[in-house]
Amino acid sequence: MGFRKKSKSPPVLSHEFVIQNHADMVSCVAMIVLLGLMFEVTAKYAIMFITVQYNVTQTLDTDAEDKPEPFSYYKYGPKDMATVFFYLLIAIILHALIQEYILDKINRRLHLSKTKHSKFNESGQLATFYSFSFIWGCSILTNEEFVTNPTFLWEGYPHIHMAFQVKFFYICQIAYWFHALPELYFQKVRKEDVPRQLYYICLYIFHITGAYVLNLHRLGLVLLVPHYLVELLFHASRLFYFSDENKQKGFTLWALLFVITRLLTLTVSVLTFGFGLSRTDNQGFSLAEGNFNVLTVRMTCLSAICLTQAWMMWKFINFQLKKWREQSQIQASKKKAVSPKSRPKNQNLYGSGGRKGTEARREKN
Repeated sequence: MGFRKKSKSPPVLSHEFVIQNHADMVSCVAMIVLLGLMFEVTAKYAIMFITVQYNVTQTLDTDAEDKPEPFSYYKYGPKDMATVFFYLLIAIILHALIQEYILDKINRRLHLSKTKHSKFNESGQLATFYSFSFIWGCSILTNEEFVTNPTFLWEGYPHIHMAFQVKFFYICQIAYWFHALPELYFQKVRKEDVPRQLYYICLYIFHITGAYVLNLHRLGLVLLVPHYLVELLFHASRLFYFSDENKQKGFTLWALLFVITRLLTLTVSVLTFGFGLSRTDNQGFSLAEGNFNVLTVRMTCLSAICLTQAWMMWKFINFQLKKWREQSQIQASKKKAVSPKSRPKNQNLYGSGGRKGTEARREKN
């Protein structure tokens, strides 16, 4: 019986030390920001990191007898970068908690290989985020009545005023996808998986930030919710597949909804940029007013969406072809493994004629 070797702690500030303790370090930074609320000198700076900025109060006249009701709306500005940074820290902490207390425990029971282990962690994190974002986005769409009135996507543009839930939703979305960049280092993602993950992380940051800055948050929200549903179904199906390889029915439903969502995204985008915004009265380009309703911006946005959808369809077709080839190879190998049944009835492992035939020939001789 050998002695168990004690695991040595890595040197301070080494790569391994940072990877093992990154959640604790980030928690300390977040606590410092929160402690800033306790002192009057630093409170005004700490609030800039924690709360949503650029509050605008407007009054809504209902009846002549009633008093006007105040409503709070929000704009965007440079201070939002501080808020995004703080919730980026929160996303790193939550990522570490989900990994340690949920995914790692499931991984120990499943005994997955290194490749499947990495994909399982990725799908587990993304499935949690997509489910939360999908529910949150559906509640916003229901409250804001975006779905019941499609013209709401372009009427009254520029949409410089956002409800609290809408702005906070975008702040959290941008913070989450920015947090995914350092997580590639913290989670020790394999080199061959880094380009693939970088592609979709950068695409999310580009499109969500673009919708936020160009005051297209209504369109962005309508397109994000069904997309998150499809991605949630894919990663949930992959989690079930890793637990039991016979569970593949979810991929069929995902493939159907994937194509429908791509068509829906293209239809809504063409309707908004090609017909809706081009026919509104407020045409022009003004940074002060937040108006970007010019032909160049509209065509650039529409081209970016169309190219992204085409790239996703290309990846989807290649994935389906690869899956079909693997299944055909498995079926071909199973057919080769089955032994042929074209042998004579009296033939067995002892050769033609069997043992009795051999003994009979010996007696004749």
